[in-house]
Amino acid sequence: MSEHLDLADWRRRVAGLYEALRRDRRASQLRLVGFRAGKDQLFAEHPSSPVPAAARRNFRGLAYWRHDPALRFSAALEPDADAKPLDVPRSGDGPAMPFSRIGWVSFDLDGGDARLAVYWLNEYAGGIFIPFRDATSGHQTYGGGRYLWDSAKGVDLGSTGDELVLDFNYAYHPSCVYDPSWSCPLAPQENWLEMPIAAGERLEPAE
Repeated sequence: MSEHLDLADWRRRVAGLYEALRRDRRASQLRLVGFRAGKDQLFAEHPSSPVPAAARRNFRGLAYWRHDPALRFSAALEPDADAKPLDVPRSGDGPAMPFSRIGWVSFDLDGGDARLAVYWLNEYAGGIFIPFRDATSGHQTYGGGRYLWDSAKGVDLGSTGDELVLDFNYAYHPSCVYDPSWSCPLAPQENWLEMPIAAGERLEPAE
């Protein structure tokens, strides 16, 4: 298969994982275990995995925190019609990526108020994008942040009406964490949370 077809298949399979997740009616912890098993298998076996080919033989799965049911929220999108477009910097080569802030989502985090900007990708088919940094960034997680949503790639936790599902147990690292040949958008400063989010993907502990 060509490199381009491999990448198209990778995106199709990732979108399929999220589609199956949204349909899954098992208990939340069982849903998470099943999702992580499917994702780990993709990372280990797929030719377009962000894990470099030479490292896949010894790949034993991504590092995760344990499930925390308190870190799942449904939050209404608060529109921000007056927000100006912004260019989000990348981790590597290439121009900044054009986004618009379409609104905010607010939620209670460890007894305090928190909110994240919700972005729309102003390229090709568009899509909702929610990146964030937190107090784990730069040591337990990637310093450039993690992602909750990237619906342009089918990474969509679901919504009902104007409420978006935010589940930090599914927070994940961008591909550039595994291979710097990828160039990934970084979390803008307005999405830097002061508290730690010990959920979702984490970096492997230092040897």
